[in-house]
Amino acid sequence: MVFYFSGTGNSKHVAQRLAQATGESCISITDCMSKDECSFSLSEDERVGFVTPVYFWGLPDIVVRFVNKLTLTGLHHNFIYHVLTFGTTTGQAHYMMQELLKKKGLRLDAKYNVRMVDVWTPIFDVSDHEKCLRKTEEAEKSIAKTTARAAARKAGNFDCLRFPHWFAHWYYLTYENQRKTKNFHVMNDRCVGCGKCASQCPEQAIECKDGYPVWTKEKCTLCLRCLHHCPRFAIQYGRHTMKHGQFVHPGERGQDA
Repeated sequence: MVFYFSGTGNSKHVAQRLAQATGESCISITDCMSKDECSFSLSEDERVGFVTPVYFWGLPDIVVRFVNKLTLTGLHHNFIYHVLTFGTTTGQAHYMMQELLKKKGLRLDAKYNVRMVDVWTPIFDVSDHEKCLRKTEEAEKSIAKTTARAAARKAGNFDCLRFPHWFAHWYYLTYENQRKTKNFHVMNDRCVGCGKCASQCPEQAIECKDGYPVWTKEKCTLCLRCLHHCPRFAIQYGRHTMKHGQFVHPGERGQDA
């Protein structure tokens, strides 16, 4: 089985390709958490894959909580791997996953990476759609290599873009403050009250009140799904996202995460 978390479709696309290559099921971490279904039974020799993005050089909060709740039965030397989708560096996200699994008595056998469009638009600019499309197409080579390795159960650390642990740990500490939903705001003159942001929020942190989205939780995972999927680009985060544009993986358009 392949567990994945995805905000804009990058990780979902990789997970779907892995599922096709291995003949195994593709499971949304968002769905698992919303339904509180985190127990799974493995068949003999079934691979266990995790596909996640890199947030602040570490793992998204929802992924950490999912792995902590995860229960796998029927384990018998099953091959376990982790694929990171990232834009600049993987930081220490693989190490975080390795340590989370170790606490559960599980060993991470392989660490893979796929460089894709970085959707953290408070910093990165995705307004050049042709450039983003080229990056997405270039990623297919890396995806093909990764799926072949996973299908062949090729163990090892294929991560050559990580940062020193102390540096990545320091940066990851800033994630807690950035996750505060007060950093989001809505441009009321653009919002049409479609409710897409509320219905698709992985954390169920948004409600529509008087026709506009309102964040009802103090913090979220900060996937920026609401920002990138808004049909009117009415949701912003901080001061710079408006000029940096939106990005959704081509395979994700019109779908749920």
